[in-house]
Amino acid sequence: MNSLQQEPTASSHSSSPSSLACSADSSLPGPAKAADASLDGRSVRWESHREERRRSLIQATRRAIHRLGADASMEEIAVTAGTSKSVFYRYFGDKSGLRHAVGAVVIRQMQQTIAAARQGASSPREGVTAMISAYLQMAQTSPNVYFFATLPDDGEARPSGELTGFFDSVTAMITEPMGHLLGDPNSPLVDYWPQAAIGMVRTAGELWLQTPDLDNKPDFTTMAGQISAWLFDGVGQLVPLTPPHRSTTAAEGKS
Repeated sequence: MNSLQQEPTASSHSSSPSSLACSADSSLPGPAKAADASLDGRSVRWESHREERRRSLIQATRRAIHRLGADASMEEIAVTAGTSKSVFYRYFGDKSGLRHAVGAVVIRQMQQTIAAARQGASSPREGVTAMISAYLQMAQTSPNVYFFATLPDDGEARPSGELTGFFDSVTAMITEPMGHLLGDPNSPLVDYWPQAAIGMVRTAGELWLQTPDLDNKPDFTTMAGQISAWLFDGVGQLVPLTPPHRSTTAAEGKS
């Protein structure tokens, strides 16, 4: 299970000249062609350096947020990363840009993990439970990073950007098996349940993440099973079938 604290090392970018570029270069005089190739080489090296530096800043941000908390300031993040705020502003524009950049990496990892968790499931319920479990386990590796990456920007009532795409993709993963479970993949009801399910998973999961680690706090596997039971079985098992019995004495006292 990948940790949310840091991004796996990315492979370096490789570039190959396009046929159009080769054709264009062939019409240039020798010295001009060499100068153009030199400029292109410097541009590629600079872009590669810039991307590598950006990845390293995202990685440093994740470590800083894991340590400091989801509400850490740009100044605190920069100091912990061993650089200055101006460097972060140069690469990400502002804190919102940094949040979206971190979110893009974190959420892509979560998407891959959740998709992989579903592959071995033999039934819709097993698949949904496996995805919930993977989601909770991944978020639990660093709740601070999870909340930093998934919180909406200031002033926004609803999640946006990468987070919206993340939950849309999970909804799509749930929709297909639910269609088979309901017996009619084309039923409009198939679209309702996954949307509602995602709301419950996210709300229950985030409340669970924020619950102190006490002896009675369920682990992610138990919590995933409970959320799945709520989704598939409802809360009937938690609610008495008949109202609590009132004693005759108590009833007479109110008459």
